Amino acid sequence: MTAARGASDIRRGGLTAVLVMLLGLSAEVPSAGAADPFQLSEPGKLSHWAFVERTTVARTHPRHSARAVSRLATMTPERTQNLVLALERVEVQGRLWLRVRLPVLPNGTTGWIPRDHVGSYHAVRTHLIVDTTKRTARLERSGRTVFRARIGVGKPRWPTPHGEFFVRNRLRGFQDTTYGPLAFGTNARSAVLTDWPGGGFIGIHGTNQPGLLPGRVSHGCIRMRNADILRLDRKMPVGTPLTVR
Repeated sequence: MTAARGASDIRRGGLTAVLVMLLGLSAEVPSAGAADPFQLSEPGKLSHWAFVERTTVARTHPRHSARAVSRLATMTPERTQNLVLALERVEVQGRLWLRVRLPVLPNGTTGWIPRDHVGSYHAVRTHLIVDTTKRTARLERSGRTVFRARIGVGKPRWPTPHGEFFVRNRLRGFQDTTYGPLAFGTNARSAVLTDWPGGGFIGIHGTNQPGLLPGRVSHGCIRMRNADILRLDRKMPVGTPLTVR
């Protein structure tokens, strides 16, 4: 544990909590009793993510004896540094645990990992909202809409999954123009195309066929016109919560 992270994680008392609320700080403030989880993310207002620094096991409850849900590696299938969206924190018998969103099926699965297996928090105030019926995407920052676009989503037999997710990485340099100039990877997964390389992860990317948009045109990924994905890239950091409905 680094000195900075250690200092953040051992803070106690009401004064620190008040300062965080007043100044908008992203430091973690454990509750004195540690009986109730402390919320770390509220999409569109303030959310926190962290890089996975060591391979870890996510469990159903914040204790080592709890059933394992999934294993989290330090790297993603695309060979970028893995990160998790932190939802809650709780202290159990002197150790801090985080409840995080997991990149596994069924979508929406969460699990508890030791706090010291991830790095320092990064704060985001953005929230990407995708409407598969209207075929639209909008990005909010602190509750204000800063981006809108018409999109393509999954065909009926390959639907874009609904639920709460997050943007896990940013990818460029594709040889295949199908994906446009860049893509964002998410922790969402296709429930029907599980034999894809890496397990059928859902991406948000550009396209070489803008004339098909908006529509139900993909294998589950969210497609945007290249100009729109480049605009989104200027406004949306990794770690941003994603709602698909």
